[in-house]
Amino acid sequence: MNELLQGLAQAVGLIFSLDPALYQVIWFSLLVSGVALGFSTLVGIPLGAFLGLKQFWGRRVITALLYTGMGFPPVVVGLFVYLLLSRSGPAGDLGWLFTPNAIIVAQTIIAFPLVAGFTMAAVMGVDPNLRRQLMSLGATGWQATLAILAEARVGVIVSIIAGFGSVISEVGAVILVGGNIEGKTRTLTTAIVLETRKGNFDLAIALGIILLLITFLINLAMIRLQGKNFSR
Repeated sequence: MNELLQGLAQAVGLIFSLDPALYQVIWFSLLVSGVALGFSTLVGIPLGAFLGLKQFWGRRVITALLYTGMGFPPVVVGLFVYLLLSRSGPAGDLGWLFTPNAIIVAQTIIAFPLVAGFTMAAVMGVDPNLRRQLMSLGATGWQATLAILAEARVGVIVSIIAGFGSVISEVGAVILVGGNIEGKTRTLTTAIVLETRKGNFDLAIALGIILLLITFLINLAMIRLQGKNFSR
């Protein structure tokens, strides 16, 4: 209990000390996770909406692969990306291994199935008659799809939150492909692992509390953006 209280006090001290090294780690964590989430959202939401609205041959197979990806161990994703970007790998010429680009690739692969899967579930939960009504009123296919996404916006936002939570808290894949290099590829999660191994439990707890605070604030912002009043 004392270590937890000391960690909390140290976290407050670190935040208000404006320590450049700490804020560099925080900014880098938000940057790579935000970029990865952006890529996952750009592809995952349209794919999830398509799977939720359309019936076609092979849909069950794609859905099964998507659900498998939602439960895929992140460290295995990290291993796959490592082998892909290593010097002997098919994308080794890019020179991305142990760079922010490698972390973004791994986090995008991790977040994508969650965003697409939850979006698909949200769209499938919308009354199927709504699309037919919109089309009968003269709406185009895109307009009807956007209206359905607006109706399923809570589930879509949950998919984004789930995707962000999966990547901002990821450590195994990030260490594998990023290398935990100070000032270059160190994130909050990898810094927590490093400080714990060094026996700096107070600092590790402080970094953990900061990570939880960031996650809470972003989730709170997402809830406000969805336009629902949760105080009722």
